Amino acid sequence: MVAVFLITAAAAAQEEKPDKRDDYLNQPDTISGPTISLDEVVIDTRKSKLDAEARRQFAILQRRVYKVYPYAKNTATNLTALNAGMAKMKSKKDKKKYFKIVEDYLDNQFKPQLKKLSRKDGQILVKLIYRQTGSSTYDLIREYKSGWKAFWSNNTARLFDINLKTEYKPGDVGEDYLIETILERAFQSGRLQRQDAAFAIDLTTLKAYWSDKMSASTTE
Repeated sequence: MVAVFLITAAAAAQEEKPDKRDDYLNQPDTISGPTISLDEVVIDTRKSKLDAEARRQFAILQRRVYKVYPYAKNTATNLTALNAGMAKMKSKKDKKKYFKIVEDYLDNQFKPQLKKLSRKDGQILVKLIYRQTGSSTYDLIREYKSGWKAFWSNNTARLFDINLKTEYKPGDVGEDYLIETILERAFQSGRLQRQDAAFAIDLTTLKAYWSDKMSASTTE
């Protein structure tokens, strides 16, 4: 079920720059909602204003997160539904039939939408799928398809700088921390529908950690 969705997500991002599917980043944001105050984002503990390029890059990341998060959320929801349905099946034949029905449904439902994702959108999606499921896209494909399929999907995606084994680590990766900040504010504002991560994330602790890390780097 989720396998087709995940494989398609990776394939959908397989284009080199320039990518016309990123044109939406240049369009006005038509969805109303509060503007994020960049001064609250822990990037530099000296509290200096972000320069124009940094602000632009943050805004781009924010738009990407808004776009791909619903796909990651749906992946987690559908994975839960699949596991619940499979648990009710007694025979391998029934499970296989059920799996095929759900797989075809998701392929028809999501494939046209995922084709609109750019390469960078796909990279963010892979991270958010890990956030919502607790598993990498590679591992999910391997579990619901075959290890061989996962191997080739990953190697094909890496040709376009998309590693399906990428995890979501807001405590280690600066971009992931910013993504988590964007998500939390979007949840609070109602811009995105909240779905808790598959693992505990303490944003307050993360903010303190990145603040200390930036402070240490400026004193070196």
